[in-house]
Amino acid sequence: MIGKLAAGATALVLAAGLSGCIIIDSDGGERTVVSPAADAQLAGYSSLYADAVADPKRPAEEVARDPLRHPAEILAFAQLEPGDKVADIRPGAGYFTRLFSDVVGPTGRVYAFVPERTMARENAGADALVAAYSNVTRVNGLLDSMTFAEPLDMIFMSQEYHDFHIPGFNTDVAKMNAAVFAALKPGGRYILIDHEAAPGTGISAVQTLHRIEGDYLKREVEAAGFVFEGASQAVANPADDHSLNVFDEKIRGKTDQFVYRFRKPG
Repeated sequence: MIGKLAAGATALVLAAGLSGCIIIDSDGGERTVVSPAADAQLAGYSSLYADAVADPKRPAEEVARDPLRHPAEILAFAQLEPGDKVADIRPGAGYFTRLFSDVVGPTGRVYAFVPERTMARENAGADALVAAYSNVTRVNGLLDSMTFAEPLDMIFMSQEYHDFHIPGFNTDVAKMNAAVFAALKPGGRYILIDHEAAPGTGISAVQTLHRIEGDYLKREVEAAGFVFEGASQAVANPADDHSLNVFDEKIRGKTDQFVYRFRKPG
């Protein structure tokens, strides 16, 4: 995945702590820089991230998934801070919502965004999160025109972006990315985790395999005005050949996943 970002790139892996960031520098022409500087500034929050992961309020079934999901690394890569205002898109059972709630604390806010398309079955889960965490608020709306009560520091999607290309979601993904851009503060982060598809397949496997090509997603998000800032290998799996449906028991929970951080300029 990372090696495809720039032709003829020379990758220098840096001591970037939990983030797994790298610098990619091409010899002439296009140049992409993925800097770990901001991650280093957040190193002091490592104990806060560890405390969030260790929170006894987390359900046992979610804790059991931690070895595969690497939550502390994801929190560090997302550069989450106390006081941040964030949105978790389709939070499901709340795996990341709970972690975000603990990290942003009483001065922060987590918006559990449930699309209108799925709210009949997903609002109850979001409402349970609201009842358990005082800084969580449920929001319903259309994905391609989502809005929030205040400008946000981060919008987060885990294993969801590919779904929004499925016709049944009736979502214009370009408009969705534009809505995310508008909802963020200048300098805000857009964090995306998804199942990698085979090179060159674009969005052709979003419904059959529930995968999306990372490079294709990157181009779509950049088209909305975002700057690609970094990638993490926290949930990568080079043994996955990208040929299986992500729900196939041979690969479920162990797919090759990319984690991208984009930033709104400003």
